[in-house]
Amino acid sequence: MSDSKLAGRFFDAAIGLLQRVRDEDAEEIEAAGTLIADTVADGGRLFAFGAGHSSVAAQDIVYRAGGLALMNLLVVPGTVGVDVMPATLGSALERVDGLASAVLDSSPARAGDLLVIISLSGRNALPVEMAMNARALGLRVIGVTSVAYTTETKSRHSSGTYLKDHCDIVLDSRIPIGDAELTLDTIEAPFAPASTVVTSALLQAVMATAAGALAERGIEPPLLRSGNVDGGHEWNGRVMTEYGDRIFYRH
Repeated sequence: MSDSKLAGRFFDAAIGLLQRVRDEDAEEIEAAGTLIADTVADGGRLFAFGAGHSSVAAQDIVYRAGGLALMNLLVVPGTVGVDVMPATLGSALERVDGLASAVLDSSPARAGDLLVIISLSGRNALPVEMAMNARALGLRVIGVTSVAYTTETKSRHSSGTYLKDHCDIVLDSRIPIGDAELTLDTIEAPFAPASTVVTSALLQAVMATAAGALAERGIEPPLLRSGNVDGGHEWNGRVMTEYGDRIFYRH
């Protein structure tokens, strides 16, 4: 099979997943966007967390042109990406009990805020504990995960539960177990993951819904503009000044 045909198969697979989440998660997307708008309108702060490659989708909605300025990255050192050495340490940290509570206790997150937690499998101790403790602190939690993992994998948290069990709203990415869309007779392992594409699109749909919900209430969404467009820096400076007490990535 030619490289171009493999590329086409991957695009088809990704498009198919995007269509599924658009249609099958429509109600949850609307609810998540509304909850974010409620939080902004009520003076709350927004946070996003993901470990490993799930952090890519979290970072995609933080300090982003066209995105809400109030979304902050909740950082767990060593799990933000593959920059930690060795890279396998990040995976190991996801299975450590107690880490999430330590991070939340030292973060600015408080009751009335909202936390988006992204975990493809939703089975590791870190995202499960993060959701449990966040709700105990009075935060609302939106979980982004593949519910399919709960049917064929065992939880790695002592409670035996998954991320989806501790969320106010669950967004199902519909990603198949193993996160690889393609197979080929001449290649032993499945390949071509699509979770980043789908999860990022799912979250951007939620953020768009939140912006629209705020506008419907007569509230100007605190959106950032591209710094590469004339006037962008001035616009962003105004937004960051107005909402400075709810933006933590500048400190």
